[in-house]
Amino acid sequence: MVGYTESLTDPSYTGQLLCLTFPMIGNYGVPDRAKRDKWGLPCGFEGSKIHASALICQEYSTYYSHWNAESSLGDWLKEQKVAGIEGIDTRMLTKMIREEGAILGKIIIEGEPEPEVYDPNVQHLVSQVSSPIVQSFNPSGKVKILAVDCGIKYNIIRQLCEKGAHLTLVPYNHDISTEMASGKYDGLFLSNGPGDPRQCVETVEQLKKILAYTGDKVRPIFGICLGNQLLGLSGGGQIAKLPYGNRGQNQPVINNLNKDCYITPQNHGYALQDSTLPGDWMTLFTNANDKSNEGIMHKTLPIFSAQFHPEAHCGPTDTEFLFDTFLKACAEKVKSVDGLVFPTRKPAAPRPVVKKVLLLGSGGTSIGQAGEFDYSGAQAIKALKQEGLEVILMNPNIASVQTNVDERAGKADKVFFLPVTPAFVEEIIKKEKPDGIVVSMGGQTALNCAVSMYHEGTFDKYNVKVLGTQIPVVINTEDRQLFSDRLNEINERIADSYAVDNIPDAVVAANKIGYPLMIRSAFALGGLGSGICENEDMLRDMGTKALSLSDQILVERSMLGWKEVEYEVVRDAYDNCITVCNMENFDPLGVHTGDSIVMAPSQTLSNAEYHMLRDTAINVVRHLGIVGECNIQYALHPESMEYCIIEVNARLSRSSALASKATGYPLAFVAAKLSLGIPLPEIQNAITKKTQACFEPSLDYIVTKIPRWDLSKFENVSQEIGSAMKSVGEVMGIGRTVEESFQKALRMIDPAISGFQPRFNFSKEDLIRELTKPTDKRVFAIAQALHEESMTVDEIHKCSNIDHWFIRRCENIVKCWKSVEKTSLDSLDKELLQYSKMLGYSDIQLAQCLKLPRDSGADSVREKRLKLKITPNVKQIDTLAAEFPAETNYLYMTYHGFDDDVGGDDGSVIVLGSGAYRIGSSIEFDWCGVSSIRALRDMGYKSTMINYNPETVSTDYDECDKLYFEELSKERILDIYHRDSAKGVIISVGGQIPNNLALPLDKANVNILGTSAAMIDNAEDRNKFSAALDEIGVQQPAWEHMTSMESASSFACKVGYPVLVRPSYVLSGAAMNVAFSLEQLEAFLKLAGDISDEHPVVISKFVEGAMEIELDGVCKDGEFIAAAIHEHIENAGVHSGDATLVLPPQNISNYTMHRVRDAGKKIAKRLNITGPVNMQFVAKGTDCMCIETNLRASRSFPFVSKTMGVDFIEAATKAMVGESTESMNLPTLDTRNRPNGYVGVKSPMFSFTRLRGADPILGVEMASTGEVACFGANKHEAFLKALLSTGFKMPERSILCSVQNTLMDEFVHSAWTFHELGYKLYATKMTFDVLEEKGVPCTLLHYPDSEKGVEPNVLTYLKTGKIDLTINVPTFESKKVKENFLMRRTSVDFGIPLLTNIQLVSVFADAINEYKKGELKGLDSKSLFEHYQKESPGDFWTASNEFH
Repeated sequence: MVGYTESLTDPSYTGQLLCLTFPMIGNYGVPDRAKRDKWGLPCGFEGSKIHASALICQEYSTYYSHWNAESSLGDWLKEQKVAGIEGIDTRMLTKMIREEGAILGKIIIEGEPEPEVYDPNVQHLVSQVSSPIVQSFNPSGKVKILAVDCGIKYNIIRQLCEKGAHLTLVPYNHDISTEMASGKYDGLFLSNGPGDPRQCVETVEQLKKILAYTGDKVRPIFGICLGNQLLGLSGGGQIAKLPYGNRGQNQPVINNLNKDCYITPQNHGYALQDSTLPGDWMTLFTNANDKSNEGIMHKTLPIFSAQFHPEAHCGPTDTEFLFDTFLKACAEKVKSVDGLVFPTRKPAAPRPVVKKVLLLGSGGTSIGQAGEFDYSGAQAIKALKQEGLEVILMNPNIASVQTNVDERAGKADKVFFLPVTPAFVEEIIKKEKPDGIVVSMGGQTALNCAVSMYHEGTFDKYNVKVLGTQIPVVINTEDRQLFSDRLNEINERIADSYAVDNIPDAVVAANKIGYPLMIRSAFALGGLGSGICENEDMLRDMGTKALSLSDQILVERSMLGWKEVEYEVVRDAYDNCITVCNMENFDPLGVHTGDSIVMAPSQTLSNAEYHMLRDTAINVVRHLGIVGECNIQYALHPESMEYCIIEVNARLSRSSALASKATGYPLAFVAAKLSLGIPLPEIQNAITKKTQACFEPSLDYIVTKIPRWDLSKFENVSQEIGSAMKSVGEVMGIGRTVEESFQKALRMIDPAISGFQPRFNFSKEDLIRELTKPTDKRVFAIAQALHEESMTVDEIHKCSNIDHWFIRRCENIVKCWKSVEKTSLDSLDKELLQYSKMLGYSDIQLAQCLKLPRDSGADSVREKRLKLKITPNVKQIDTLAAEFPAETNYLYMTYHGFDDDVGGDDGSVIVLGSGAYRIGSSIEFDWCGVSSIRALRDMGYKSTMINYNPETVSTDYDECDKLYFEELSKERILDIYHRDSAKGVIISVGGQIPNNLALPLDKANVNILGTSAAMIDNAEDRNKFSAALDEIGVQQPAWEHMTSMESASSFACKVGYPVLVRPSYVLSGAAMNVAFSLEQLEAFLKLAGDISDEHPVVISKFVEGAMEIELDGVCKDGEFIAAAIHEHIENAGVHSGDATLVLPPQNISNYTMHRVRDAGKKIAKRLNITGPVNMQFVAKGTDCMCIETNLRASRSFPFVSKTMGVDFIEAATKAMVGESTESMNLPTLDTRNRPNGYVGVKSPMFSFTRLRGADPILGVEMASTGEVACFGANKHEAFLKALLSTGFKMPERSILCSVQNTLMDEFVHSAWTFHELGYKLYATKMTFDVLEEKGVPCTLLHYPDSEKGVEPNVLTYLKTGKIDLTINVPTFESKKVKENFLMRRTSVDFGIPLLTNIQLVSVFADAINEYKKGELKGLDSKSLFEHYQKESPGDFWTASNEFH
């Protein structure tokens, strides 16, 4: 996108129609033409005028935004009388040039005479651009250079002069042989220029004379671009025209002297033929992609050349050193090639010799560390296996794809579901004896574990090599003081900052820096522990909490309002270094990048800014010594070239996954190969399969990432977003303009969002507050301000610091809305309808704009659109903007196109993915989607995945036959379904979003595979489902369909409180609540109506004290073919996604098991289920009641599949397409001994630490962000392992107890166990009274707010580290609501483990009792495998390659 002013003024483009592959041009305007640099040359330009004949682009940006801009691109073109044309499918044009070769063309302007076709190939273009006069630059320069002007770029002049040359510039036909023979000059330079070098007969003849010089007449000669070709011709070589030339900023070139690879800018249509060079010449540089000549060198004389442009502008400056080589040779008057000194890189370390590698995973998904590490780890395993290594994986995240153990290629050889902690990892190393370890693919969990083990000397002790970036380098990036020190060594710019490890030092640092300021935690993920402090009180509060989670914080100057920019950088052991992707945040600095809207590539940076930051990134990464992939983040001043480096992540990160999906470049795969010492040029580009991985991708589209928050699920949580990440997931929209990708991404966040339009009715005061102090709703505040015209673009910018350019693009969307709403569907013309679709409007959105009913109106819009032949085109993500043929199935759809990149009609089976990670739909549904597409491919079906989540394995293009990175909407699915003549659609493996599309797709005659849409509706509609259970005689809690508040109140009085409010068609218990009073019932019914206004709300009796049981299974034609029954440790009332699951069940009676099986069979038959199903029951006494049935995969499917040793989703997929499952050895409802000899426990992962103010208490609405699972010989062993895998720290000394009185009879037993084990117990007043009465020794601590100042106080003990574990179990009867909340919240804020469920406390007490007594052999890391070593092969839990 950058560099259009430089390219247009490059004399080498003379006579050419310049087509730019990036679709949006003109964003940052054009600088002042009159401004001159110190050499008298115009700043920001490469020639005195526009040399290109015309500019061709897809979209010209009418608005521009940049502090250095003087005018728009359009005004400059007019000023220069150069034509520009937009609205062209430039990707299609690029493909034409690629396939046909460089072609002649003309632009016809309506109403003007048609021009003749101009053929620049037969013109002597150099004669048109070479200055006819001799010019002198920098007369004080020490080294005298004679430069031949064949169309010299101004930056060549700048480079030579800056480096000390006195430059004499002469015309192309000057008598240079006489000049050089005179001895006045120290060297000869041959410039770039346009056209066929064979036209420059005079120049070639002059050069032949000079090449014949000997003795004192010999001078160094350096040629660039055309200069390379002229030198080759003079030396006896021949020239050929390339099919379409090498142009742009990202051509990889190999130095044949040392095999270094450089990224170079180029612009040439001709090339020297290597095979024609005489024997006294050698090829110095070779294009790594097409193997064409990129430079030559004389074998004895100091003469060399480069076909690329080391002076850059526009483009990378990686080869600028060639000017230094040339000028040094000139200054030293060298006469031989031996005098040419090229920089040498430090030799690479020997390739590590490894056969077995241990890879550390990231554990359970949480805010800041989600599915991106499943994608990264899975890619790394694939790469390592491809190199023939044995791979051992350690990761307790049972929902991840990487923890699969099956016969497919690219999977780990052994998987350990164990906590990623130093003690457990050491035991794995002792047992498995790996040669190497990969620690960069498991997020902060793996990195922090590895740093601890490095300090302990574990790796040296067992002779295990850390592969890739070494641990001291990691420490240099994570330790804030060391990071600052390393950057200061190379004079790089970082914000004024001080690293401290205590609050008094932090205050001193703050007084030096001034408020407001930023604090950041060392060794933390997702901005944990960071924030803006506006005064000392905030610093003390936030700093104390941060230091409870980390040993060090950085007190740093605040740069609120600056632009935030990121680069993903890859470096190999040979110092080849590239930037794969750059991204710019829509939100200015102050919002964590994980919570920011992000666009790739950057949209408002100029060429100078882009390459300044790129050069800095490469310098920093090389200096730090990173090997593999890393991410560097910058703050860039919005009105100058000032920048600061914020941080470097020396590992794969969330941004890495985004960059991989944004570009198609598999960063984790490449990084894993680099960790083995493989050079970048030896790794193939997996997309093109013709080029190599040492290149920088070209994007001819824009991606927009928007975070997904679920803050509304948490009580008391602050809605503001800032420097600490709060989002639970993200989406990525791809389009050919910002508007198209932006509106796509907004809809991807949630199906309820139609696009960029108001959603909340903010008052003017709230609007300004929302823009100034952003929350998760800020983007909709901008939409409201623009729609109602209550604020101007300038006013929005002043409040938000969002760049004008982004706001103007948003304004475009709004202007289109206003145009459309003035029409009707009948009067809406083709041009406006097409334009609206190009701006990313959906059919539903247009229906809303036209005031039509949402669904039927969208159908009408679609019908009109199809009649007018307005349909989207399919484009590929191919990493090289169509410049090379690509064998890629990675696709997106756009209305900015004239043709498709790939054909349709392939009869594939479409699998709908799960969309954005959210609470209730996370990595487990991605596992289901991947299992389904893999099963389809194994059976010989063509598979198509539709999904838009950049963090997932399912959006890895090599997992399926076609990947559409697209919306999960009826509109887009129909587009793909009809285009590809799909056989059918699987909607039951992606969670609730695809499930909710069952009826709309069915009505549109889509073939839904598996359970019918009507039956899905019968299960999702609470009223129909409850009626069906009554019909077939399956017991359920008393229920009633809510028709009015009066009927609801009457029902509650009849059955007695508490009652459960249950809306239909929702995920993770959204708006599901237990009401204990009429007041609560009224509030909850209103919320449920808001959430589910189109579907019924049912009220049922809530059964207190009941056990919750789940039945996960697969059915075919109404009969179970696979089943697994598991129990919850927590009683009913805790959402199943937040519950601790046990398989096989340990406490369910045979009678209750019979009731569950019987009910399951009846429900499966009644709903005629084919595919996956999840049923939930509550049991109390002899009652066993069904409370829910989901006719889709559930979040526990990965757990039951891996525990049972068979893939339930594979079975479900086979059932849905009518294939046999007989060979799968599936456990059925009648299977009694599976699993046998071991127990699996799945434990939830929570992210309350990140959600300041949120109440960490569990209920019927889900709150967990992930899960882990571990295995043991019994429930207690598996439970403790799973608990430790969530980051739970085992208490060593003391436990705080505060339990509601009605639960004390149960709790006393656990308290006594803790006492017997030697723990010091502290208790709040009422708990203390009961424990004292029952004879359990404990110490009283006062409630937080009671009798202020009275000590000992609960909060004081929590904040000063005197408590190791908090047990706080309230009920609806609790009176100390605020005090209980403060206890829970303070525990979380200060990193103290917290238990809030009485059943969980009881199991924990029993488990820790067994552990302390030495009865859990499998938990103690010193004897981890003692138990399992005693097993005979017949007793093995699962396959021999699975270790738990």
